[in-house]
Amino acid sequence: MLWIFLVLLYGVLKGVREIVKKKALEKNSTIEVLFMYTFLSFLIVLPDTKAAMGMEPKFYLYVAAKSFVIFLAWMFSFKAIKKMPISLYGVLDLSRVLFATLLGVFVMQEALGFGQTVGLILVSAGLLLLKYKPRSAREEAGTQGVEAKYVVMSFASCILNAISGLLDKILMKEISSAQLQFWYMLFLVLMYFLFIVASRTAVDLKSVARNQWVWLLSILFVIADRALFIANGMPGSRITVMTLLKQAGCVVTILVGRYLFKEKNTAHKMVCAAVIIAGIVVAVV
Repeated sequence: MLWIFLVLLYGVLKGVREIVKKKALEKNSTIEVLFMYTFLSFLIVLPDTKAAMGMEPKFYLYVAAKSFVIFLAWMFSFKAIKKMPISLYGVLDLSRVLFATLLGVFVMQEALGFGQTVGLILVSAGLLLLKYKPRSAREEAGTQGVEAKYVVMSFASCILNAISGLLDKILMKEISSAQLQFWYMLFLVLMYFLFIVASRTAVDLKSVARNQWVWLLSILFVIADRALFIANGMPGSRITVMTLLKQAGCVVTILVGRYLFKEKNTAHKMVCAAVIIAGIVVAVV
């Protein structure tokens, strides 16, 4: 089914995007990257201006609400990632799978079949195992305390991302993917701009504009979101299955981490990836 391919594409690009995000943040601050890549992404979707017009007034409010949810989710996640070990954040980030699944079942009234249940368990198990490194790696990394507020931010980000996914599914029943992406991006740019002005945050536009990773991040963001929005608009798509398929990006991060960042314990991570892929297959079949 086409929607399965589109969601898998989103998942893979999401994994690539995490790598590009890491590279972009090596050169510029969090708010600089967030503002510039959302602004560039909006410029990319400008050709859809004509197709984006004509929504009922209430939908502008709904799309603005979705943008605000993502605005908060990204701010929370960046702050949490900056202050805690990425391995711990990854474990906490797994909760978005559970939140999204629960929202799909209780809000969208989707039936969670046996295959999806087993798939969810396997994906969750694989992602959890991915965070438990071999003893040698743990001893090398050591331990690090994390303030409770950053753990709360991580969970808040996961909940907000799950809500955003639910809003996508609901909105795509009434508006087109072009409308959702255009207005969602416009509202998001305005929110980051207002945040910069209100907080008087210094932004070096020249520096971030020269950051090639931000440009690549914007392109990947637009392509991935458009694929996901189209998939959400297809009648047969299910949020519970989509939640599982989105986890395909973890395989990308494992492979790129090994060959680009020279990370160790690849064999352990690939075993976890095999469990995750098995969960995806079970959920789809």
